[in-house]
Amino acid sequence: MEAEPKDYNAIHSSKASLACMINSEIGAVLAVMRRNVRWGGRYMSDDDQLEHSLIQSLKVLRKQIFSWPQHWQTINPALYLQPFLDVIQSDETGAPITGVALSSVYKILTLDVIDQNTANVKDAMHLIVDAVTSCRFEVTDSASEEVVLTKILQVLLACMKSKASVTLSNQHVCTIVNTCFRVVHQSESKGELLQRIARHTMHELVRCIFSYLPDVDDSESASTNGINSSDEQSAGLKNGYAFASRQSENGTLNSEYDDQSLSTNPASNASIGPVAAGVDEDSFGAGIGSDTVSYDSRLMTEPFGIPCMVEIFHFLCSLLNIVERVGLGFKSNTIAFDEDVPLFALGLINSVVELIGPSIRHHPRLLSTIREELFQDMMKFGLSVSPLILSMVCSIVLNLYHHLRSELKLQLEAFFSCVILRLAQSRYGASYQQQEVAMEALVDFCRQKTFVIEMYANFDCDISCSNVFEDIANLLSKSAFPVNSPLSSMHLLALDGLIAVIQGMAERIGNESVGSEQTLMNLDEYSPFWTVKCKNYSDPNHWAPFVRWRKYIKKRLMVGADHFNHEPKKGLEFLQGAHLLPDKLDPQSVACFLRYTAGLDKNLVGDFLGNHDEFWVQVLHEFAWTFDFQGMNLDTALRLFLETFRLPGEAQKIQRVLEAFSERYYEQSPQILVNKDAALLLSYSIILLNTDQHNVQVKKKMTEEDFIRNNRRINGGNDLPREYLAELYHSIVKNEIRTIPKQGAGFPEMTPSRWIDLIHQSKKTAPFIVSDSGAYLDCDMFAIMSGPTIAAISVVFDHAEDEEVYQTCIDGFLAVAKIAACHHLIDVLDDLVVSLCKFTTLLNPPSFEDSLLLFGDDTKAGMATVTVFTIANNYGDYIRTGWRNILDCILRLHKLGVLPARVASDATDESELSAETEDHRPLTNSVSTASLPSMGSSKKSFGLMGRFSQLLSFDTEEPKSQPSEEELAAHQRSLETIQKCHIDSIFADSKFLQAESLSQLARALILAAERAQKGNTSPEDEDTAVFCLELLIAITLNNRDRIVLLWQGVYEHISNIVQSSVMPCTLVEKAVFGLLRICQRLLPYKENLADELLRSLQLVLKLDARVADVYCEQITQEVSRLVKANASHVRSQIGWRTIISLLSFTARHPEAAEAGFDTLMFIMSDGAHLLPSNYVVCVDASRQFAESRVGEAERSIQALDLMAGSVDCFSRWDSEAKKTMGEEEAVRMCQDIGEMWLRLVQALRKVCLDQREEVRNHAVLLLQKCLRGVDGINLPHDLWLQSFDVVIFTMVDDLLEIVQGQSQKNYRNVEGTLILALKLLSKVFLQLLPDLSQLTTFSKLWLGVLDRMEKYMEVKVRGRKSEKLQELVPELLKNTLLVMKTRGVLVQSSASGGDSMWELTWLHVKNIAPSLQSEVFPDQDLSHNKPGEGGGVVSDTVGSNPSTETLSSEGAAGGS
Repeated sequence: MEAEPKDYNAIHSSKASLACMINSEIGAVLAVMRRNVRWGGRYMSDDDQLEHSLIQSLKVLRKQIFSWPQHWQTINPALYLQPFLDVIQSDETGAPITGVALSSVYKILTLDVIDQNTANVKDAMHLIVDAVTSCRFEVTDSASEEVVLTKILQVLLACMKSKASVTLSNQHVCTIVNTCFRVVHQSESKGELLQRIARHTMHELVRCIFSYLPDVDDSESASTNGINSSDEQSAGLKNGYAFASRQSENGTLNSEYDDQSLSTNPASNASIGPVAAGVDEDSFGAGIGSDTVSYDSRLMTEPFGIPCMVEIFHFLCSLLNIVERVGLGFKSNTIAFDEDVPLFALGLINSVVELIGPSIRHHPRLLSTIREELFQDMMKFGLSVSPLILSMVCSIVLNLYHHLRSELKLQLEAFFSCVILRLAQSRYGASYQQQEVAMEALVDFCRQKTFVIEMYANFDCDISCSNVFEDIANLLSKSAFPVNSPLSSMHLLALDGLIAVIQGMAERIGNESVGSEQTLMNLDEYSPFWTVKCKNYSDPNHWAPFVRWRKYIKKRLMVGADHFNHEPKKGLEFLQGAHLLPDKLDPQSVACFLRYTAGLDKNLVGDFLGNHDEFWVQVLHEFAWTFDFQGMNLDTALRLFLETFRLPGEAQKIQRVLEAFSERYYEQSPQILVNKDAALLLSYSIILLNTDQHNVQVKKKMTEEDFIRNNRRINGGNDLPREYLAELYHSIVKNEIRTIPKQGAGFPEMTPSRWIDLIHQSKKTAPFIVSDSGAYLDCDMFAIMSGPTIAAISVVFDHAEDEEVYQTCIDGFLAVAKIAACHHLIDVLDDLVVSLCKFTTLLNPPSFEDSLLLFGDDTKAGMATVTVFTIANNYGDYIRTGWRNILDCILRLHKLGVLPARVASDATDESELSAETEDHRPLTNSVSTASLPSMGSSKKSFGLMGRFSQLLSFDTEEPKSQPSEEELAAHQRSLETIQKCHIDSIFADSKFLQAESLSQLARALILAAERAQKGNTSPEDEDTAVFCLELLIAITLNNRDRIVLLWQGVYEHISNIVQSSVMPCTLVEKAVFGLLRICQRLLPYKENLADELLRSLQLVLKLDARVADVYCEQITQEVSRLVKANASHVRSQIGWRTIISLLSFTARHPEAAEAGFDTLMFIMSDGAHLLPSNYVVCVDASRQFAESRVGEAERSIQALDLMAGSVDCFSRWDSEAKKTMGEEEAVRMCQDIGEMWLRLVQALRKVCLDQREEVRNHAVLLLQKCLRGVDGINLPHDLWLQSFDVVIFTMVDDLLEIVQGQSQKNYRNVEGTLILALKLLSKVFLQLLPDLSQLTTFSKLWLGVLDRMEKYMEVKVRGRKSEKLQELVPELLKNTLLVMKTRGVLVQSSASGGDSMWELTWLHVKNIAPSLQSEVFPDQDLSHNKPGEGGGVVSDTVGSNPSTETLSSEGAAGGS
């Protein structure tokens, strides 16, 4: 209850304040009026003095406003507005009074006194609009007039911004716009301020009106139903305009624009009232023209919405046609006139599009205006000489593309082909300013994320459209090329466009895409491809493969067209083979080929279409039926028809062609012509008129009357309408029909006939494909533009001098690399690398002394270098031949001394630190620049700071000057640049490269090294070869899992180095130790390659003797490490043979022998690593160490012990074989053991001849030990016989030969060795006697033993017989005979003849000791034996002694 007074007080206060405000406005108007004498006096009416009605009404209002009891919203606004509106409409008031009244109305509107809830608000708003738009006032001076016009604009804008504006009708809104435009036009002759205010108000007004569009329901269906066709006819204008020039009532021409301009003669009254009335009636309706439908009066009186917006937008578009209608061409006007109205109209249109762009598609009338009228006008104004107009046109098209591209497919294609691409090329006569604006617009389009992919999908992949994307890419590439000129803004602008396209593709990488990889396509059979539609134009899974398929067809058609132009028959056959035409040609398919294939020779097409052959007549008929002439004038249709081919010259062919055309035209447009014959006759007549008017040889031209007369009674015996023929006549006179159309694709000019056809085609064309951010077609697009793009960016980079341009180019290079790698375009990436490497200045450097300084100072070279290596690190998987160029740069940097030392070493050394223990660290680092110093000739240092360490050092032979500060600074900059390159990562991360790329990298290293080898004339060349080898070994060790890819090339390269080196040098050192390191590192991981790796070490054996001698010790140490680390991984015979061969080589090398023998001991000691596969070579190596005179004799004795100790392995191997192998394999192993044993004793036999006594004697004793056989293994008898022949007898004979020869003096105490040898002979013979006696060849063996004993009895040591031998031989013989007697081996034979063993034995014994027979056989008379007697029986008297003697003999023999 307490709130009511407060509310009442508030309401009362509000009422009072509003009343006071209106009261003050009344006072202001009255005050101004009283200044004028006219308003100060009184008027006489009858006999009473009365005040003027305007003053009286204001005073009456002042009395009433404080007495109105109601709320202001319930008061009719007309009550307090009408006095002010009367003042505004009065033609008696001057400009100051009218201005104050307008201000009052403006104040009332802006204070929201009136809103949509106010009583009678609709009528009030209409009163305001009617009054202000018909404002009348007396002009006294131009300044006051401008004030009034400004206030009119303010009030009208306030009306539209008022909350009550929704109550305005369509007609009133149109009137407001019309009035504002007339003020704009009127202001051209006024001050600058009014012009700016008027134009700004117009913009605001249009934006205010169209801001309602998104919220307005689409009432177009209702609107269309209410169209009043009679209004259109009453307008009486075919292509007219509401403000067309006409005489005003007083007979003066107001304007070339309208008849509604404000009159500003000081002596007259200014008035916009009469003209406003005209607007109220039908000004906008008439302005639509015959091709646009007007709204009826009922719709125009309804609250404003779609109808007025359509009318206003159409009005804005129609402003673009003013110049054409007043008969002034673009180029004949001054720029000022040419720009003013079109530029203003384009600005308004752009504002509308910016504001309501997304909503336009929901309103067919607006969309149709844009499609058919606005775009055609923009095509014209786009070719204007005014850069401002072109810029505004491009801005509108960009907005339309952004909002409505799906509705403007063919319009956009036409704009790019006929405007942007034409103007951006100087060859079409465009000025530099036009080219620049066009290029700027094109770059703006290219910056749109999906622009290029949509251009490609919708146009380049459409058979009936031009290749817009390809044309844009080519234009940008060519425009970026600075041909014989410095870089200009145009070049950089084109570069920006290229970079925008490329970076857009790069950004799409990683987004989910469909079909990004190129796939091979082929058509299996013919189908009418021009009719095929995509199943779903909004789903990339459908449209991406579909457009790629269409592009394939388009390409094949282009090839077919080329063949057709050269030889039509072969062209058709090619298309049949490609399944683009059926195997059996039919008229429809051939007609479609001729109609839709671009690039065909139009002369050929015309000849074939005019052919009298029945098939080609049918083709002509089908060809004509591909055209849509519906709604076209005859001349337009004929122009369109004749643009597709050249009309043949023969009359019969012309007749056939025109007959087909006439039949098709009459079928679709029968409105005026009664039959096809009429169409044919009129077409002929048009062709004749065209020739008459445009042939310079025709002097007397046909007049309009002549043309009409010539076409009498052709329409079924009747005349055609005179207006119709006159229109045809003037159309042909103004615009020639080209009967010889231009050849080639080019960028065509948009003619009216082509535009009409475009509108027809746009209704049937496939939907516009709207793409998202997926890289659906980027691979195909990039393949088209990559080559020209790389070339263009490279040329700009080459010519540029600004770091910002450098960076732009670098960004482009990196984007190209990313795209090429993503789509596996290897050639593109290689080309890019080659191009970039040229800019590093490293491939063709100046003199060595200057190159480092220049490189450090060259920003461009530094950026290019960083980019090259960034690409190599990030996208190395897809580099192939480019590795050669990259490597050339690395080698140059190495020569300059700016490469980090870790480039070749980090790749392997760091992994070794974790993989190898300190005990196994190599003495020689095969891939590090800090490896063993070369023992060959000295060379320059090219490591980190190597170049400057030379400059800073003092050479006694050739003193060097100190480097300057400039050189030091350049060197520091170079180091900083190289640090950014991360060159070491290329090789350290080579394990992640794809196989093919890795192979190419290795191949590049090998080629570079070979080049350096061939030109090895300086230390630098050798250093280059060494560095390449180090890198090659580094990547080999880093790729142990893929060694198969690299091994062959690496091995061959190292082999070439080893076999071509005749003197020690760093290169061969690196090769040998690198090879050893590879084997050492890879053996544990690559068992399947173990043999091949170890076989490669045979290269070391092929070293030149001088080279081998220098590096022998280090080689042995590496081999030792290899064996100790990998002995368990070496299993094959060839592998061991190689290793042992390397060890054997060291036996006679003073420095290497110790390490070599140590390794051999590691293998053979305790049989730890002795295997059947390496036994023979190990024994042979031990023999070589035993025979070696290098070092002390102790090593030889140890070698002999190794040999003898290896016998123990035989039993183990035999036992293992019996347990793990089959019977056959076990038998085979036993045989192998026998052969190995024989090789062992043969080796020992050779050492028995050593000149050193201790070695020789030790060898004999060990041989005796080994000849006892192998425990647990029964060696075959023939093997024992063989051991006597090749071992025992040979040793005994060789010793005898030494004693008897001239070399006896080299052998100290050889007598002792002879004694040991005889004892060995006797002992082994007696040991094996039981087995040997069973052999058929035993007799021969026994006689051999006797023969050696007999010879030893006769031997002379130092000139006289040896007493020891004289004593030893009979004793050994006696013991042997007793054993043989006891075992029944030696018995008297009953056989006759003199060659029995018995007889031969005693013959030899007599030569040695004649008394032995009687001692051994005392009871037997050898001389009187009879045949068959005494067959081996030994008497009892001596039978007990031999065993004792034998034992004692054996003991004596063994103990001696």
